Amino acid sequence: MDLQQLLQGLDYELRGTSLEISGLSYDSRQVVPGDLFVAIRGFQVDGHDFIQQAQANGAVAIMVEHPMSTCDLPQIIVSNTRFALGVASANFYQHPGDKLKILGITGTNGKTTSTYLVKSILEQAGYKVGLIGTIQILIGDESIESSRTTPESLDLQRILARMVEAKVDFVVMEVSSHALELERTAGLSFAGALFTNLSQDHLDFHSNIEEYFQAKAKLFRTLRGSAVINGDDEWGLKLKGLCQDSVLSYGVDNIVDFQARKIQLEKAGVSYILDSEIGQIPINLRLTGYFNVYNSLGAATLCWSQGVSIEDIKAGLEAVTGVPGRFQRIDNAAGLNIIVDYAHTPDGLENILQTARELTTSGRIILVFGAGGDRDRSKRPLMGAVAARFADYIIITSDNPRSENPMDICSNIETGLVTTNPLAHYEVVVNRQEAIRKAVGLATPADLVIIAGKGHETYQEFATGRVHFDDGEEVVAAIKELKD
Repeated sequence: MDLQQLLQGLDYELRGTSLEISGLSYDSRQVVPGDLFVAIRGFQVDGHDFIQQAQANGAVAIMVEHPMSTCDLPQIIVSNTRFALGVASANFYQHPGDKLKILGITGTNGKTTSTYLVKSILEQAGYKVGLIGTIQILIGDESIESSRTTPESLDLQRILARMVEAKVDFVVMEVSSHALELERTAGLSFAGALFTNLSQDHLDFHSNIEEYFQAKAKLFRTLRGSAVINGDDEWGLKLKGLCQDSVLSYGVDNIVDFQARKIQLEKAGVSYILDSEIGQIPINLRLTGYFNVYNSLGAATLCWSQGVSIEDIKAGLEAVTGVPGRFQRIDNAAGLNIIVDYAHTPDGLENILQTARELTTSGRIILVFGAGGDRDRSKRPLMGAVAARFADYIIITSDNPRSENPMDICSNIETGLVTTNPLAHYEVVVNRQEAIRKAVGLATPADLVIIAGKGHETYQEFATGRVHFDDGEEVVAAIKELKD
């Protein structure tokens, strides 16, 4: 592609002559001959420091935020290389997003489950659907491992181009606050967007919760499609005032466009009456939890905004039997009730524990959880406080400690726990495998064991790197060990 065509829509200064570009790269190690290398300032390394490596690997031009006197390649100077990478990537792949209907889902909790519910509804309506999210990327029936919630802009545009080739109609994607703040969705136009909720998370990246909210709000400020918000969430109500076009709301408690009434929570699922201007319709989910009422309401409202019939909405919601790592019941021959969930925020943990309390009539709630290292430390005592309020027996353990000492993380959690309830029954078992075995060994068929924090993840991340670890696998192994 001609360099001038690649840079269309950008403000830039070109130092050197225009030329043909055969590819883009933001990682100097992955540059191949003919590439334009885009130097991005990271949080740990700066791409501008790797210009020479990119040139040695065959880069024919560089995109930078300031002139590089040590490089004799043509230089494209822009104010923000992250944003420019998004626009250039869209140009390079001939704007695949314009050939697809892209639905973005953002919020602290519920993004992943909501994407699967929306996908199911749209498929019920006869559309071919692509999915981009935390667990995986789906292009029709093809599954690709996902390394982050929202891919980097170049990778995202490449994925969307493949979806165009596969004749996908709709793309439903999780849009993280990191992605919005770091311009990963630059160059994309959304046909609709859903806001699930907002609570404390990622305050290691955002300075405060207001900044976190403003990052989420970026998805809606320029949205040309339908905005769907949680009308029971205080941040959702604030967001409503920032939206420029049509807004649809959903919820349980407030006056909204799509409301759930007569909610019935059971172990096997949750049912309610979906009440809206188009009438009342019974919904019988095979996902349990009060939080899944909200997830399904948001998915229903978003799909309605795209012209999907209420009949297809009902059928699509009721077809979903589970989402990996989201209140996922681990089947076992011992007759134990064991749930694996991704909850890793105070609000997320409270949601699953409240559901557990409603589902547990005679037994105990046994909770195993920790918190990630090198992330928002302020939420750790808050999670301990939540555990102290809702769980009967608590095992504090390691999550993904990364570069931190796992015991220090556990101590941060313990502080909030004992402050909230000095009489709480708990112990600290730093080794996660041992913690899971301890919980399984304590459990009776009347109890409900919740292993929270990692959900679908199949690894633990330490300072030395990642090792394989799957909570579900560990539960099965622990039960087998008990039987043997």
